[in-house]
Amino acid sequence: MSPTERDTGIVAAGALKRAAAILGAFDAEHRELTLASLSRRSGLPRSTTHRTADTMIELGWLDKPEHHYRIGNRLFELSGLAPIRHELREAVLPYLHDLHHATRTTVQLGVLDGPRVLVVEKITGHRPMPMLSQVGGTLPAYCSALGRAILAWSDKETIDAVIAAGLPARTSRTVTDPVALRRELAAVPARGWAAEREEGNIGVSCVGAPVFGPLGDVVAALSVTGPTKLVRADRAGPAVRMAAAAASRAYAPRR
Repeated sequence: MSPTERDTGIVAAGALKRAAAILGAFDAEHRELTLASLSRRSGLPRSTTHRTADTMIELGWLDKPEHHYRIGNRLFELSGLAPIRHELREAVLPYLHDLHHATRTTVQLGVLDGPRVLVVEKITGHRPMPMLSQVGGTLPAYCSALGRAILAWSDKETIDAVIAAGLPARTSRTVTDPVALRRELAAVPARGWAAEREEGNIGVSCVGAPVFGPLGDVVAALSVTGPTKLVRADRAGPAVRMAAAAASRAYAPRR
């Protein structure tokens, strides 16, 4: 590689890192940002943020209605090509609809992403629940039914990594003791579903079950989430487990 090619590569890598920092400034709570907010959250100088954002607008990566930046449509189009959306979501979606029809409450599909669960799909129930993560958002694996349903069939190293990342209390009911969490995970396979009762949000409970790939490895989980008085683990558990089993059968042949 010539010095010129090397320098060009360094410049290109720097531009990509700046673009990544800007994209990373957005999340479920920050869907639209002013230039000042975008600069602060990305950690980039204001002038650099402005220059990089302008290029990203030209590429369709960002949009700027009036004075606020937001994620552009081109990224939305590309996200649909990712296997996690195109293959997993398409295979599981019919069973999410069935589960939603049966329970009339919010259902979600999630995959493990480090110590958190990435929400891949969500069908909202008749009762608005703004405290829940949106599609593309994340939630802690240790205190969510989605996360526990995946972790219960994961290897020891994966569980250890989640615990090592910390188990802070989100409510007074959150299980924060590693021993207690491991005990809870060990009990999940026997019944086929995981549960959390007001550990993420007071008044909200969730029941989740795993989705398996063709080799029998856990690849995702689906769940039912709603008001605690309506979502009872003993009633919702069997329905969630059956939906997850059907989704597993549908997904496996696609891989």
